Amino acid sequence: MSTSPMQMSEARRFQQLRGHLSYLKLNDAAEALNRVLDQARAERMSLTAALERLLEIEVEATEARRLAARLRFACLPEPWTLNDFDFAAQPGVDEKLIRDLATLRFLDDASNVLFVGPPGVGKTMLSVALGRAAVDAGHRVYFTTAAELAAKCHKAALEGRWKTCMRFFAGPKLLIIDELGYLPLPEDGASALFQVINQRYLKSSTILTTNVGIADWAGAFGDATVAAAMLDRLLHRAAVAGIDGPSYPAGSTARPRGGVRGFPGPARR
Repeated sequence: MSTSPMQMSEARRFQQLRGHLSYLKLNDAAEALNRVLDQARAERMSLTAALERLLEIEVEATEARRLAARLRFACLPEPWTLNDFDFAAQPGVDEKLIRDLATLRFLDDASNVLFVGPPGVGKTMLSVALGRAAVDAGHRVYFTTAAELAAKCHKAALEGRWKTCMRFFAGPKLLIIDELGYLPLPEDGASALFQVINQRYLKSSTILTTNVGIADWAGAFGDATVAAAMLDRLLHRAAVAGIDGPSYPAGSTARPRGGVRGFPGPARR
């Protein structure tokens, strides 16, 4: 069957257009080109509408890749969101306060969030949910435990990578430090934690979860001076959420949940 010059021209233009999209690394748009052109013919779309749809596909794919990359970097231990937190399970929960944190306004002025309470009441779940909200909003987030942070800093110091390590922990818009006080820190652990918090002070936000009451930090970390300096920077611009309530059984299909009470406004030095 012979092919008319017009058909050959259209086929050539299609291949050239697809090649242009691939050259510009608009690979998802290139893959969708034939589908979008068929849709444009069937629905009699304008050239502008067809082009907008084609580029929309590329933008959506790019955003999905960037979200996946931010999630990989964040190292969040669970895929929790705030919708997974059962506020009804604890009558004393002030949901409004947590919802206010979920707006992420605290990131705008580099404020911190401290979740304080006994094990198993939902501190980690809430911190992860806020971290996921920040990731979804396009921010760089990193999750670590206090013990892991101290170990990484200690190793970096031994290997002569201290400045690189400090730059890494200074980078994320939101740093989540979980389980402070659950395990004893090494001898230089409290000092390393202070240095991380100090370099982020008034520049970016930190969420910290701990089972140690603020009044007991000096004794828990073995250095009253470092503990006081750390609290000074954390609380200068912070929200402190005290969490209590029943601990959910280990292995339950429901993740640990808790109530939040006594959520004050920003603390000032």
